Amino acid sequence: MVRRFAQIDVFTAVAGYGNPVAVVLDGDGLDEAAMQRFARWTNLSETTFVLPPTDGAADYRLRIFTPGGELPFAGHPTLGSCFAWLAAGGRPRSGALIVQQCAQGLIPIRRQQTAAGQRLAFAAPPSVRSAPAPELLAQVLRALGLPAARLRRARLLDNGPVWLTLQLDRAETVLALRPDHAALARLGYKVGVVGMHQAQPAPALIEVRAFAAPIGVDEDPVTGSLNASLAQWLIEAGELPAAYVAAQGTALGRAGRVHVECDTGGAAPSTSSGQAASTGSGQVWIGGDCVCVIQGEVVL
Repeated sequence: MVRRFAQIDVFTAVAGYGNPVAVVLDGDGLDEAAMQRFARWTNLSETTFVLPPTDGAADYRLRIFTPGGELPFAGHPTLGSCFAWLAAGGRPRSGALIVQQCAQGLIPIRRQQTAAGQRLAFAAPPSVRSAPAPELLAQVLRALGLPAARLRRARLLDNGPVWLTLQLDRAETVLALRPDHAALARLGYKVGVVGMHQAQPAPALIEVRAFAAPIGVDEDPVTGSLNASLAQWLIEAGELPAAYVAAQGTALGRAGRVHVECDTGGAAPSTSSGQAASTGSGQVWIGGDCVCVIQGEVVL
């Protein structure tokens, strides 16, 4: 069957400098095996399939696949798929928000006017935070080749995808990392690292990297889910302001920019286990520019 297709570069206004996502706009009728096979074929970090919603509050439903398996939620595929859906004539039920249905639930997406045009931003879903086991943390530091003195704090962040996230002393330390990806794959955890640029003004307030060897992606160029959960964590901790720009992809020759805004609101609740369930100071929105690079049809 011939299906509409687009490849969108996300978190960039210039094609080739963000994170690409493959979007099949007519995914209805494909089974999971066919979706997974196509995701392996594109060999991008994520490939998505747009489907009719099954929830009356949603505008469309999305399934998200990496080369190694399906994800309940991911950030750059959310923005890129929404961009492609709108460009293909999708009309949201509400003029203010687009609502995406995925395995993680309903994800609101808003449109923001900028000097360059229109930017999309998704509402970061709630995440759960917990402390990593000391032995696991020590193994991750060894796999990264990172002295413990460079580490400021660490948390397991779960908003569908689980990221073992490390706040380091500075952005230069983040950029200097040369991980042992095979060792990270054996540990079975995706690892995010973040550090603040010391010299200001800088292209962005913080530098982020995402190592995802367990799902077949050594380093993801720009990662919405990681930026969402680390923003919730570090804004609540007082480490980051309520609005900032994060850089990601620098080590890969990209220039991803993640625009973060936190609405004012109440404190986050905790789960019965004592783990913090984030929203911190209020709803966090993760925004990024999108560029259509490929548009056409695929036979699936």
